[in-house]
Amino acid sequence: GPSPLPAPQSAQYGSCSLRRMGVMEALELLDQLVDESDPDVDFPNSFHAFQTAEGIRRAHPDKDWFHLVGLLHDLGKVLALFGEPQ
Repeated sequence: GPSPLPAPQSAQYGSCSLRRMGVMEALELLDQLVDESDPDVDFPNSFHAFQTAEGIRRAHPDKDWFHLVGLLHDLGKVLALFGEPQ
């Protein structure tokens, strides 16, 4: 399974109480981030999420869980807006 969070991150994020938000709000927050892995992109990060989900939907129309994974796959990057490294 996934490795446990290091103690400082576990204390900070383990209770999931830093901030509550819906998926759409998180996607909007993601647009405020300059992604170090792809800084020259001329469209918002949320566009990439929707583009990925749509591509997966076209390729795998019967796997709705996979469409959702495509939409959510980069949401952890919002933590960079709260001081975590990219």
